[in-house]
Amino acid sequence: MKFSLADPGDGYTIHAYSSTELVVGEQHFHSSIILVPDHIISDWSPRTPDELQTADFEILLGLNPDLALLGTGARQQFPPHPTYRCLTGAGIGLEIMTTAAACRTYNILVSEGRRVAAALIL
Repeated sequence: MKFSLADPGDGYTIHAYSSTELVVGEQHFHSSIILVPDHIISDWSPRTPDELQTADFEILLGLNPDLALLGTGARQQFPPHPTYRCLTGAGIGLEIMTTAAACRTYNILVSEGRRVAAALIL
């Protein structure tokens, strides 16, 4: 799925997504990433929602998002609440959805100037 181009001044945006690849700007990713408008963490380890651990969500705390998105692959899958309690306890909302929906939502929120973090599982 291809997305329309956003204003480059908005920060990193997702240009295309498939079940095996994310395109962010000129960069192609073939594994899970965390994305905020000014930073990409390309070595995020979870490959499936079942692999998510508390430490995977704690990474997001250091990025200071107003809101976090979790893309769980081709279908929406909720991880156990204790794994992401660190976010909700810090007042950071977490929206859980498919990775395709998370990509679209991330781009919209970035275009609105929101400080959003997207944790995207491929």
